[in-house]
Amino acid sequence: MSSLSVVEAKLEAESKAFQVLQKELAVVIESRQRLESQQQENELVNTEFQHLDQDSNIYKLIGPVLVKQDRSEASTNVKNRLNLISSEIKRVETQLNELTQKSEAKKNEVT
Repeated sequence: MSSLSVVEAKLEAESKAFQVLQKELAVVIESRQRLESQQQENELVNTEFQHLDQDSNIYKLIGPVLVKQDRSEASTNVKNRLNLISSEIKRVETQLNELTQKSEAKKNEVT
């Protein structure tokens, strides 16, 4: 095998590894966007809870049925969900940063 074909094979392998990293990066970005959307939705629900009167009824959709829910329980559930989503966003951000660094390093190897 000539040295040119060895270089081409190495370049092709590096290029494929870069493409794999780019796909992983796209998946992580999509995950972060989904989490941010859920966070915004839950923040909106939490804001709506603050505007409700104390005697207002709160219902939760379970399957096709609306079930009455205690105000404090509903509020606690939303706050817990917000905390969970925030911690998940931090985890995904860390993963995103790592993949971005790996992708940049691989890009520099390819070029």
